[in-house]
Amino acid sequence: MPPIEYAIVVKNKTRLEALIERFNTAAQARFYIERAGGDFAEYEQEHERFQAALSLVQRQLAGFIKNKVVERSFLPAFIFADNQVVVVVGQDGLVANAAKYVGQRPIVAVNPDPDRYDGQLLPFRPADCQRAVRQVIAGKANVRTVGLAEARLQDGQRLLAFNDLFIGAASHVSARYKISHDDDAEEHSSSGIIVSTPAGSTGWLSSVFNMTAGVEDFAGGPGRPDQYPQPTEGQLLFVVREPFRSRRTQCALVAGWVDAATPLVVESLMPSGGVIFSDGVEADFLRFNAGAIATIGPAPEQVRLVVP
Repeated sequence: MPPIEYAIVVKNKTRLEALIERFNTAAQARFYIERAGGDFAEYEQEHERFQAALSLVQRQLAGFIKNKVVERSFLPAFIFADNQVVVVVGQDGLVANAAKYVGQRPIVAVNPDPDRYDGQLLPFRPADCQRAVRQVIAGKANVRTVGLAEARLQDGQRLLAFNDLFIGAASHVSARYKISHDDDAEEHSSSGIIVSTPAGSTGWLSSVFNMTAGVEDFAGGPGRPDQYPQPTEGQLLFVVREPFRSRRTQCALVAGWVDAATPLVVESLMPSGGVIFSDGVEADFLRFNAGAIATIGPAPEQVRLVVP
């Protein structure tokens, strides 16, 4: 990799900015929120805290490295260079979304508002950003590598995921597909498939096991949401949501481990409306309609997260 000469600061719109975009002005947004009984001041305070954190990060970087701010919505089309370090200022989900596009470039993730965000993927505060980026430039940063998941269609299209992939229908109708894994195959009608990475196993995947444990507890079973399997590095875990048993559809193949030697293969049986999206971002998707076959497994790429 060439020497680091540029910092790309990735941010997302605040909730206040999204409201103003929707209602045209702050006054109209305030009227809508307060008329509904909401607290508009909370949106303003969150926005002010974020802007103050972003401004501090930019001031720190301006003293020793060129930098540019890129909105999350532009990431799919943004071309990163090898001499760049990526500074993400936002919530954990923004780190996950940015990670799919930055390649091997190191990511310094900054928590702009520790009182609001847990920040499991945000180890740095705004005041720490300068030190972290300087360590990256000097080649002395501590880096944690994280594996990604990959969905690849037979025509070569592919989609990466930091936390999880969803394969199913774009709406709330049932998804129809054929699933194949480890010499087993079934035809399914379900609410879709979640494929989780180790990084994402405490997110959407955990909610599926929480639901399962709650239903088991109601039915008199063990009901232990704290004891569910989690993938390790090089592994993925897939779970089928709400499979329906009928004369044509089965529900025995509903969970399993995925690795490089044992991929998950899904063939769409949906004439329209089939999708594959990653990390909860529905706008970032592959069309998955009848005739499409997706092979899911660990991606060859790894993300490099800078840690203290």
